Amino acid sequence: MSDIVDEAKEAFEAAQEAEEENRENASEDIRFARLGEQWDESDRSKRAREGRPTLTINRMPAFIRQVTNDARQNTPSIKVFPVDDSADPECAEILNGLIRNIQISSNSDEAYDTALIDAVTGGFGYFLIDVDHAYNDTFEQDILIKRVANPFTVYGDPRSTAADSSDWNVGFVSDMMSHGEFQTEFPDAKKIDWDGNYEVDQESDWYSEDSIRVVDYWKREQVDRSIVLLSNGEVIDEDVYEEQKDYFDVQQVFVENNRTVKSWKVKRYTLNGEEVLEEIDWPGMYIPIIPVYGEENWVEGKRYFKSLIRDAKDPQRIYNYWRTASTELVALAPKAPFVGPVGAFDEDGDKWATANTESHPYLQYDGNVPPQRQPFAGPPAGALQEALNASDDMKQVLGMFDASMGAPSNETSGRAIMARQREGDVSTFHFIDNLNRAIQHAGKIILDLIPHVYSGERIIRVLGEDDKPENVQVNQPIPMMDEQGQPVMDEMGQMKARVYDLTKGKYDLVVRSGPSFTSRREEAATQMMELLRVFPEAAPIIGDIFAKNLDWPGADEIAKRLEKITQGQPEDPEKANLVAQLQMAVDRIRQLEADQQEAAAKIAIDQQKLNLDRQKVGIDQFEAETDRMEAEAEIQKDLAQAQSFSPVVNYPFRG
Repeated sequence: MSDIVDEAKEAFEAAQEAEEENRENASEDIRFARLGEQWDESDRSKRAREGRPTLTINRMPAFIRQVTNDARQNTPSIKVFPVDDSADPECAEILNGLIRNIQISSNSDEAYDTALIDAVTGGFGYFLIDVDHAYNDTFEQDILIKRVANPFTVYGDPRSTAADSSDWNVGFVSDMMSHGEFQTEFPDAKKIDWDGNYEVDQESDWYSEDSIRVVDYWKREQVDRSIVLLSNGEVIDEDVYEEQKDYFDVQQVFVENNRTVKSWKVKRYTLNGEEVLEEIDWPGMYIPIIPVYGEENWVEGKRYFKSLIRDAKDPQRIYNYWRTASTELVALAPKAPFVGPVGAFDEDGDKWATANTESHPYLQYDGNVPPQRQPFAGPPAGALQEALNASDDMKQVLGMFDASMGAPSNETSGRAIMARQREGDVSTFHFIDNLNRAIQHAGKIILDLIPHVYSGERIIRVLGEDDKPENVQVNQPIPMMDEQGQPVMDEMGQMKARVYDLTKGKYDLVVRSGPSFTSRREEAATQMMELLRVFPEAAPIIGDIFAKNLDWPGADEIAKRLEKITQGQPEDPEKANLVAQLQMAVDRIRQLEADQQEAAAKIAIDQQKLNLDRQKVGIDQFEAETDRMEAEAEIQKDLAQAQSFSPVVNYPFRG
């Protein structure tokens, strides 16, 4: 057994021990929320033997979807911008388009959504960054974003403290392979399973007689790296300089300075239980496993992750119990009988005997007094009130009230309703923020990989913000053309060229969460139309911009024509005055939006007060109903005593 396998097993055991409790809680949460396993098994079995119901009115998926679907409507976007002098703003736009293409080509939404659903439901989820050949007949590679369908197949670094896994030095991803697949991919390897903890990981289908589990062991370690400063101001690795020394000599570029810096080296080992099946040097400096965490808590030096529904499980159990109890009480309640004088039921006696279980077109009775049905006692008010209290407890724990779930409220205007609905997003925003943080780290990993993966001369596809594709030549000179499509010459009569070099310069990135470009464009068009309706004089100024945001055929051509008309018009005082009025109108709109946000905050406070008042009213109603039932019971008791009392009167004897 190799040293790498021993090292990996030791690291794997440490990761298992660190994550055992989180995984057990996550498995319980997933089964509770998704599979509806919300009754204790002993209670369910006992009730089944007694013929009693165990109803499950599972409200957890609706709360989970409220968070995850909100994230789907507000897709996070990665924005790259240059940092140092070697970085090019135009190259930054190329990188933005390339990253958008990577996301679209990889179906990254699938990876992000799956990881967030796992985090909201169980407390943690994952997605991966990978590198693979672009086509079967080429050596060019592309970067891919892959989803992790089963979060229990991933183990992280037990010593990690970063929220985005940027400090992971070890990581594990396991995979089940059929015997045929294993034999095809590793023909000389022994069919020995990776040794996992079956009890902890039974949810992940850790072991199968028909399959073999292999594991990818990721290892990162710090190394020394030599860099050199060239006479042209460029800083590169000393190894790269030595490889291209002849080229630099021709260009009369020499080394001015050098130094040793700290860097990271990442390797991936594919292992079975006894040997290294494959070893790959990863080109980046991060382990490309990105976690999306739920609510993070540190207790006595140990890290815990909570799902959205972790604290709402008890109110859900209480809700199930009282709804079951009320259903059971109503089902067991005696049918409301008919009461009549003796002999009234002799006619159609069989029909009267089944009057509560069958529907008869008519019923005949004897005598002059018709039978009267006794009133139904009604559903059990106490059980229903307790179920209502449990429902309110769920909302309080989750911080998601009726308006967040689409229930009607007192608001009438559309903006007020939207403001009320958004208040529920505040209490669950940390899940969305954790997803944004994960995507930001994924962007850093991709940005770190791009110089290695897209290092040679090639044509890449980039996407604009409107998802419009364009092919761009990178890492090679591109002739510069003027507006008429003619080559641009320099002072020496040489044709100018530019290079989009993806291997040079430093770039940083941010992640913004919001509607996609199409929806933002539609919203902008709607607001501009509203502005033009209020202030039509602004049409000559913003007409071309308004047309660009319209979503119908010919809009771009109309925008170009309006832009030419606008550019051809000379500046005049009247136009300047219109611009000033337009700015005032925009300022007024912004002020109105600020006032609406303030009103929305006040509405949220009022709603919280209203919920508390409703809860108090519910308690008062429950107490009043209890008092009424106790009073009726006392009256029935007194009537029973009065009917059973027979007075004895002694009369004096008269003889």
